[in-house]
Amino acid sequence: MFVVWLVFHLIVCVALVLVVLMQSSKGEGLTGSAFGGGLSSSVFGGRGAASFLSKSTTILAALFMLNCGALAVMSSRTRTAEQGGQGTTAESAVTREAQAEAARQQQRQQQSQQNPQGLPGGTLEGAPSTTPATQPTAQPTTPPAGGGK
Repeated sequence: MFVVWLVFHLIVCVALVLVVLMQSSKGEGLTGSAFGGGLSSSVFGGRGAASFLSKSTTILAALFMLNCGALAVMSSRTRTAEQGGQGTTAESAVTREAQAEAARQQQRQQQSQQNPQGLPGGTLEGAPSTTPATQPTAQPTTPPAGGGK
């Protein structure tokens, strides 16, 4: 059903574009009325009876808007049905990562509360630590004062 509705929506879109492009211009646009053109009466009214193309444009535009709403509703129902009928929408990767980071921070907080000494890894001073020891790095040598010549 969704595919049939989508094909109908595409037909309405193409028809709307064609009808709009087939209409003749009603004047010079803003340049004619804004800069002293003689077409100000057509801008402020003076319009004749609506033509077939303008009526079809109105109908197609209304169909386009209704189809957009219907497709959005159908799309959301399809998505929740694929998730097993749950009422929630799929969460993003950013949300999952933020929740995982919050859980890691909570674990660190709990570990720091369990370790009142504040020593890394919760070890006592004489017990071996599981954290790797840092080794001092070699200091870079400075070049001779004469530039090495």
